[in-house]
Order: sequence, then C-alpha cells, then structure tokens
Amino acid sequence: MRSWLRSELERLIKAEASRGIRVVVKERKIPEEKKRIVRETAELLRKYRTLVLIDIENVPAKALVYLRKAMEGKGVVKMVKATLFERAIDEAGIPNGEELKKYLTGQFITIFTNANPFEIKLLLDKLEIPVRAKVGTKIDKDIVVPPMRTDLKPGPIMSLFGRFRIPTQVREGVIWIARETTVAKAGDTVTPELLSLLDKLGIEPFTMKLSIRLAYDSGLIIERDKLVIDLEATRRELFEAVSSALSVASELAIPEPEVLTISLRKAFSRATALAAEAGFIAPGTAEHVMRYAYGKALALAAAIASKSPELASCLQVPVAAAAPSTAPAEEKREEKKEEEEKKEEVSEEQLAEGLAALFG
Repeated sequence: MRSWLRSELERLIKAEASRGIRVVVKERKIPEEKKRIVRETAELLRKYRTLVLIDIENVPAKALVYLRKAMEGKGVVKMVKATLFERAIDEAGIPNGEELKKYLTGQFITIFTNANPFEIKLLLDKLEIPVRAKVGTKIDKDIVVPPMRTDLKPGPIMSLFGRFRIPTQVREGVIWIARETTVAKAGDTVTPELLSLLDKLGIEPFTMKLSIRLAYDSGLIIERDKLVIDLEATRRELFEAVSSALSVASELAIPEPEVLTISLRKAFSRATALAAEAGFIAPGTAEHVMRYAYGKALALAAAIASKSPELASCLQVPVAAAAPSTAPAEEKREEKKEEEEKKEEVSEEQLAEGLAALFG
C-alpha cells in the first residue's frame, strides 16, 4: 500500500512539474522510539516461526502480566500498535505478510514463539485470569470469604459484614474475619452491597480466558475456529495411525527392532496355526497340533450329540449340546452323565482313543 502511494505521489509531482508548478514534499519525521519498536518487532518476526494474536478489547491490563508469566521460557509477549506492526512486517519480509496485515485491527497482544500454535491454544485454554464482579452478573459458583486479616478499620463497615453474617473480630486495630463464610450462592446475582464487600476485601470471584484472533506459522495463517482441537479424538486417531503403520511395516518386515519383533510373532503364530491344521508334529508344534485336534474332536462330538447322544458318550468326550428332541427323562439322565464326566479328568489315553475312533 505504501509503495503504491509513493509511486502515485511521484507521478503527481512529475505531472505538476511538467506544468511548471514546483511541488515541495515534506517527509514526516518518525520518532526514534517508533523506529526502535519496528526494528525489534521485525527481529522477532525473523527469529520466531509462530505468531499468535490475542484480542484484548475489554480485557483488564493485568491480563498481560498473567500471559507473560504463562509464556515464560516459551516465547515473547509484546504489545505493538497495528501501524508499527505493519512496518515491521515489511521490514522483516516474512511470507504471506500482506495477508497477515488484514488481521491487524483493533487492540491485540502478540505472542512470538517457536512452539506449535495448537500447543499455545491448549496453554491459553488453561489460563484463567481473575476479574472483579459486576452488578447484575449471575454467579456460577458459591462465593466464599476465607478467614483473613483485613486492613479495614472498625466503623460503618461493620454493618456490611453483619449484613452477610460474617463473624469478625477486632485485633491490632483492624478487622479480622473469624471463619470461612459463604456470602453468595450459585445462581444469585451480584448486588451493589456484595460488590462493595468483595472490592473492600480484594476478592475477584470471576475468571476470564483470553481469545485468540489467529495464529501465523511460517507463512500459514490459522484462524481461531481452526485452532480448536479434540484431544481425545486426536489421541485415538494417532493411536490408530501408529497401529496401522506398525501392521503394514510388520507385513513388509522392515528392518527395525520394534517392527521385526512384531513380524517374528506374526510369522511364528501363522506357522504354528498352519502346522496344527496340517497335523505336522514336531517338538515345537506337538502341543498346538493336539490342541487343534482336540478342539475339532469336541466340535464333532457336539454335532454327533444332536443326532445320537449314545454314540457321543462312547467317545469319552464331554458333550457341548444335547439333542432338542430328547425326552424329559432322557434329558435328566444326560445331565447326570455330563456332571459325572465333568468330575472326571480326561486322561491322555482316553483322548488318544477318542481321536482314533474319530479319525480312524
């Protein structure tokens, strides 16, 4: 914008000069203090990759103190006028600077940092700034006055304490509050008397949070609504992404210690399952082959029981399900047999005989 104005001014001067009119342009001298602010801001823009603008309209001045304390060791908090900030952007030559200038309106606080913008948003969401009450404001939680020493002298103020039933004592020439007292309940509204009491005691019962206007990260402008993040959903998505990546990597057997451990487990599990299904008996597979065969035997016995319970009982294998057409007397006998079979352990010889009877 300034370059366009300068070129336009030069054009007008030349036009007037061609008509014989001399034009004298007096350049306004910029104070050294403003030049210093522009230089420092431009240096911060070059040094830090992330810039966060925070709205401070109707925000108490002490918010700056709380913000600086929260950002200690993480970045620099600075207040710069919009016009000076624009000059600093031009001097720093940062990418997408012209677009950033569109957001430099009204009052704002600037945070310069190398942290992730979303990290700063989460930090500011936890920052609560105490503020004084206002008459007519609805109270969201009980207001409690703690036992304390006040700097108030005895006098008419005692009637205010009495109105809120606050037990007091006079010691050392000042008023002491004897014990903790609830002076307002959630859902009440702030009255002039309550506001007077809280102000005199220096109690600020309400809190406020700062509102981010935008974040600028290495040329990328992120508006406030895009900075909202669901931590639980993000954590789940990251877990699923890592899990999927490990699964693919283990299938490819990428030579990384963590990946190869999973690949070996998968290979061993698949080899064992294949050996069990094929009936390949070896020192490392015998147990799995027998388990697989025993499971198949149980499944087959359950199928036989639905057709011929007598034949199933001859196999010395517990029956999983009884035939639906069995008579009540037969059902009782079968239940008794099943209970007796459950009490007896199936020996290896009986298991072998049962397998031989099933598979020949």
